[in-house]
Amino acid sequence: MNGHRKPPFGGSIGKTVAASKPWWPDTRQPPAGAPNILVVLFDDVGFSDFGCYGSPIRTPTIDALAAGGLRYSGFHTTAMCSTTRAALLTGRNHHSVGVGCLANFDSGYPGYRGKIAREAGTLAEMLRQHGYRNYMVGKWHVTPLTESGATGPFDGWPLGRGFDRFYGFLDAETDQYAPELVSDNTQIDPPGTYESGYHLTSDLVDQSIRFIADHVADRPDLPWLTWLALGACHAPHQAPADIIRSYDATFAHGWDVEREQRMARQKAMGLVPEATKMPARNDGVKAWDAHSADEQRVFTRLQAAYAAMLDHADRHLARLIAFLDRAGIRDNTLVIVMSDNGASQEGGPLGFVNAMGPYNFRPEPMPVKLQRIDDIGGPDTHSNFPHGWAMASNTPLRRYKQNTHGGGIRDPFVMSWPKRIKAKGELRHQFVHACDLTPTLLDLIGISAPAEIAGCPQMPLEGESFAPSIDDASAPSKSSAQYFEMFGHRGLWKDGWKAVSFHPSGTPFENDTWELYHLDRDFSEVDDLAAKQPERLEQMTKLWWSEAEAHNVLPLDDRFGPRFAENAARFHGARTRFTFHAGMGHVPTDVAPDVRSRSYTIEAHAEIAEDASGVLIAHGDATSGYSLYIKDGVLVHDLNVGGGHEIVTSSRKVPAGAHRLGVHVERLVRKEPPAKGARTGVTEYTLTIDGEPVGSMQTQLGFHNFISWSGLDIGRDRGSPVSHYVAPFEFTGRLLQVTVVMHDDQKLDGDGVGNAQMARQ
Repeated sequence: MNGHRKPPFGGSIGKTVAASKPWWPDTRQPPAGAPNILVVLFDDVGFSDFGCYGSPIRTPTIDALAAGGLRYSGFHTTAMCSTTRAALLTGRNHHSVGVGCLANFDSGYPGYRGKIAREAGTLAEMLRQHGYRNYMVGKWHVTPLTESGATGPFDGWPLGRGFDRFYGFLDAETDQYAPELVSDNTQIDPPGTYESGYHLTSDLVDQSIRFIADHVADRPDLPWLTWLALGACHAPHQAPADIIRSYDATFAHGWDVEREQRMARQKAMGLVPEATKMPARNDGVKAWDAHSADEQRVFTRLQAAYAAMLDHADRHLARLIAFLDRAGIRDNTLVIVMSDNGASQEGGPLGFVNAMGPYNFRPEPMPVKLQRIDDIGGPDTHSNFPHGWAMASNTPLRRYKQNTHGGGIRDPFVMSWPKRIKAKGELRHQFVHACDLTPTLLDLIGISAPAEIAGCPQMPLEGESFAPSIDDASAPSKSSAQYFEMFGHRGLWKDGWKAVSFHPSGTPFENDTWELYHLDRDFSEVDDLAAKQPERLEQMTKLWWSEAEAHNVLPLDDRFGPRFAENAARFHGARTRFTFHAGMGHVPTDVAPDVRSRSYTIEAHAEIAEDASGVLIAHGDATSGYSLYIKDGVLVHDLNVGGGHEIVTSSRKVPAGAHRLGVHVERLVRKEPPAKGARTGVTEYTLTIDGEPVGSMQTQLGFHNFISWSGLDIGRDRGSPVSHYVAPFEFTGRLLQVTVVMHDDQKLDGDGVGNAQMARQ
């Protein structure tokens, strides 16, 4: 069916203009008084992290929006980023629309495609039919990353799903100083560097202001949707050093004291009931006082970097709100500020200064962390805080992102609309889910979801509008049950009750223990009533299975490691040879050659002048990656694993003229068991000029589970430099092409790959 049918001509056409009658089709007009909509979506920010939710982190802009509007205490997400975004954007459950887990893989089942189904139109596609202009800024992450390269396909990118402009990134995360940026459908370089003061958050706010300013200049009569999805506060936690250090004293008392202080504030605010109990520390989290002074110092700085990232984002959000005021459009702009899931557990029990090393078997012991403490939050770090601070972020809730207990799925939600919301600083305690947002916005605008978009019949909305609660604090919560599922963790809410199950990965699902909580009376899920009310629990678990079947949740799958590895193998298939030409654009890491745990050969065909220098090929950034380049006349290969550089340099200079410059990487396999104390898992790197060896090294370092979240460049290193040179270090000779040929000896550790990949989600 053609989704772009022309309306029948309403005039008449004669032989001449004098004998004809012109006609123009009606333009789409929004309902009278339709508001502008600004959605500010934070990443991995816990329930208690905004100041107005109990935190000491400075968020005056968000706090002011809350003081002028509403805060919800019962807003729930899906426990992960891609999935929550799919639910928010479509008004349906995430499995129903094909994003049951992450956009990073397609499991081969309807609920796990990693891409929003065409039958599930996005909010932008719905609003477009009513005259809205739609602008997407920041993190997308509902496009399969294997479709994020220069050839797309682009039907799952923002411009393919109803947005008119896009400026941001497609992956789960990106470096805040050297981001993987896309403008509309094109990969671009960031407009600044760390040295010039660049930070992604300020750039995203700049672009949001630009899109809205352009809109006001061109079509002030039409409303707009601006969806601002910040990188903050997803790892890597990066922010200005002065803001980071300003929080050292704030958090020196540790996570145990911090939790108590936050819950006391929450009770004083009325955000949680006075009877709320503090849960025991999450599994594996030690008491703060059980850690050494050095550990406490490092942990405090890691938390300070997280806090500074949120503080920094709030400062720039202030610029955006101030612009709306200056432009005279704030009064009829509905502003929503929220998070996509609870605080992240990907930092592990001890946190990371640079996670890329440990995920490639390069340890980061506490003395190394302490040595690099002042680097935390800087351009050569991939910092994430330890479990104890993530637990504090989620106060007073249990567990974390990925889990279906409250710490993974209950999040802050602030709403402000001066023209419409009369309440000032009030709280709302209704149960609300991410899939309820789009139905609520349509309800507030006064429009219905279309039955068809671009010729494709649409599936019904599954969320329910919570618009009545805006004016009525006693309005009921949604009438339908709400299921949860992530990596086998499960949950179901219905009529104020919640059944929930934590699933240990790799164990039989039938062995899982279901817990039962009266959520209306037990905010923090500490009084398990499963033994006291087995009939109710049985009813709810049966209902979970029914909901799971209805919404494409099945089959349950907790193999997130193998899923990543299988997806990579399926995408590249039998392909072992890649050819790159000078002048091409940036290649995202999931599209680039997968050189993890294998032998391979790289060869650049180049014409060398006497003083030629620069990068031939580079994949990654300062935290991890590899680079082949010429510097000071010699050929150099740098294997950067988690910031540890293994460098081999050619024994002679590269002569002028046309040459083949390469590196041959061979994983050495011993036929006999190694002697005690001998090196194992050794890889040999051999530099070549015109096929002749000119230098070699052996190392145990390598890319076992992950290369980098930053992609590949030819003839330059466009962002954060992999090696010891100043980016972009463009090649000054004539580069014809670079080939990468991979040998057939790859053996990936599925669990290791999964853990490394989960560190970037």
